[in-house]
Amino acid sequence: MFIGHFGAALAAKPFAPRASLGTLIAAAQLVDLVWPVLLLLGAERVIIRPGDTAFTPLEFVSYPWTHSLLMVLAWAALFGVVYRARTHDLSGAWVIAALVVSHWVLDFVTHRPDLPLAFGATKVGLGLWNSRPGTIAVEGALFSAGVYLYARTTQPRNRRGRWALVGLVVLLVALYFANQGPPPPSPTAIGVVGLFGALFIPWGAWIDRNRFVRPVTD
Repeated sequence: MFIGHFGAALAAKPFAPRASLGTLIAAAQLVDLVWPVLLLLGAERVIIRPGDTAFTPLEFVSYPWTHSLLMVLAWAALFGVVYRARTHDLSGAWVIAALVVSHWVLDFVTHRPDLPLAFGATKVGLGLWNSRPGTIAVEGALFSAGVYLYARTTQPRNRRGRWALVGLVVLLVALYFANQGPPPPSPTAIGVVGLFGALFIPWGAWIDRNRFVRPVTD
């Protein structure tokens, strides 16, 4: 799943209005931000195998440090505690932690049974990726809902606040469909490209600085 995770980050804004969109994106994408680093270091493995599922040519051989349920819960607790310590926003910290866990939940829906529960434990996954139309429909719905909730919760302060959000949405959709092209040349290329995912964090923070949370009305 790709844009579905961004949809979750955007959708979380009404529940954590004090949290920057950059922080929400970092939480929702946390394990996929750490994964390229471990992939390049050889600590986790992926194989390019076209046909592994209908939607992606990647076979995720081993990624317990980032994508096992046990470690995702640990990452969630760590991120939530750090956010709470820095902001004193307790309710936001719970949302941040839930966003980290949401990554595993959404991957559980899309992946074939390759997500470990813990190190060396049973692997699970519902396999939505076996259906390309189904995957696009579900991810598209999640992303659309997230964009709607974020746009309804916030309001642009200026033109930057409006067009920076539009630009993010357009780029994410373009990348989503571009990723369905030819398979990547190597796992190393996947890791290098994956590192650039961190750039969405400052972009999200920039959007939030140019928007404000709409006042609640009865």
